[in-house]
Amino acid sequence: MYQIAGLTKTYAAKGRTVQALQDVDLEIGDGELVAIQGPTGGGKSTLLQMLGGLDRPTSGSVRLAGDDIATMDDAALTRVRAERIGFVFQGFNLIPTLTAQENVETALVPAGVAADDRAARARTALEQVGLGERTGHLPGELSGGQQQRVAIARALVKEPSVLLADEPTGNLDEATRDEIVELLEGLWKEGLTVVMVTHDSVVARRAQRRLRIAGGRVSEV
Repeated sequence: MYQIAGLTKTYAAKGRTVQALQDVDLEIGDGELVAIQGPTGGGKSTLLQMLGGLDRPTSGSVRLAGDDIATMDDAALTRVRAERIGFVFQGFNLIPTLTAQENVETALVPAGVAADDRAARARTALEQVGLGERTGHLPGELSGGQQQRVAIARALVKEPSVLLADEPTGNLDEATRDEIVELLEGLWKEGLTVVMVTHDSVVARRAQRRLRIAGGRVSEV
């Protein structure tokens, strides 16, 4: 799945240079469920952004199934994000004026999927996360847990090879958190590679593999 070598990310902040990642070497295999923990500012989200091609490293390589997404041109990287990587965020990032189904369909637009196919695939994805009867609801008509399920369906509808989740339970109460973790675990058991950043040790302990990142350096837990 992922082979990362010499990954370094530096940026300027308030007149000083910050090393968000320092010479990271890491492999993540197909079908793994990986949790990444660490202190605020330690590099967790930066690493996830590198895995998702949302940012480019200062140096080093990030190979996804053999392709170095760190050096791809913008057009190729856009295709990878549109077709091979699913994203889930703490804040859901749903469009408030679109229904659950329409929000899920938005993930297929960059891939050029026809309207009828988009609609069918979106309904299937919502059924997969237990929201088959909520396709016509707006985000404001859904609970936080339901909105996160829509966000997961939006990631799944692309049929990605990896799901990247940044604090996917951070805005949820404990009971709803557990429901979302069980959903992610179920997707992993079905063969999906899942990598999630979490501050919640209860969530992290349920992962197959745990990583800690602090000061831009990664270690196994």
